[in-house]
Amino acid sequence: MTNEVKETFTRQAAPPAPAALAAKVRTLVPSMTRSMQRVAEAVAGDPAGCAALTVTGLAELTGTSEATVVRTARILGYPGYRDLRLALAGLAAQQQSGRAPSVTADIAVDDPIADVVAKLAYDEQQTLADTAAGLDTTQLGAAVTALAAARRIDIYGVGASSLVGMDLAQKLLRIGLIAHAHADPHLAVTNAVQLRAGDVAIAITHSGSTGDVIEPLRAAFEQGATTVAITGRPDGPVSQYADHVLTTSTARESELRPAAMSSRTSQLLVVDCLFIGVAQRTYETAAPALAASYEALAHRHSPRTSR
Repeated sequence: MTNEVKETFTRQAAPPAPAALAAKVRTLVPSMTRSMQRVAEAVAGDPAGCAALTVTGLAELTGTSEATVVRTARILGYPGYRDLRLALAGLAAQQQSGRAPSVTADIAVDDPIADVVAKLAYDEQQTLADTAAGLDTTQLGAAVTALAAARRIDIYGVGASSLVGMDLAQKLLRIGLIAHAHADPHLAVTNAVQLRAGDVAIAITHSGSTGDVIEPLRAAFEQGATTVAITGRPDGPVSQYADHVLTTSTARESELRPAAMSSRTSQLLVVDCLFIGVAQRTYETAAPALAASYEALAHRHSPRTSR
């Protein structure tokens, strides 16, 4: 994403709530400069301590400059350092009133299965909470509006993201919308060039840089379709061709828990939010369509009778 596009994205997004700050840091830190990473990690690691510091004090603490502190605050979604300090104070108050997590997400190769269950459950809950806290509801609402009125919906994803795309497509089909998920990159592009204004294309890519997903989204964008990116990297290349960006959480990875696992959890939450939003907007047609699909499949769930 160019600096101009990145600045536009930052201006459009509402400042994140205090609870969303840690999630925002996890999402954006990989794309920051090292000096900005030090500032972001400091405020996320000790919100109470940093809230008490002036911009000069935080710059000295992190071995950076005042300009770097201000730029970091803006990339995190705050107009200036004063707004970031207020969010840090709010986050510190929330943390003091809550309780520390009882487990960590680090899974060892010799962990008992009960510990694996507990750790995965906690990590998935945190991923969902981070995604919900960081999701821009203005962008989400705009995407829902476009989907509800779409003539046709194309969804692009590869690997684990393709499974999420198929989940969204089948949900939309059941409420009467024309939706197709494309895992084959060649078919994705050939379908994308047939789109036009009034259609919607959705790209799902955790990294924000998957070429096989970006290429069809770019084609759809150039054809005038409304484009949506569901990504863990809102500053990634995919956002250049997205009218609306929906950011997912970036959870910690480990040897036994690759990014595809945590990204799938957060992507499914965003997909469900899109589906429910569209179903609400199109309720008069969605409800009968959903009922008809249940009725058509009911016999497949009934006990078989012997002849």
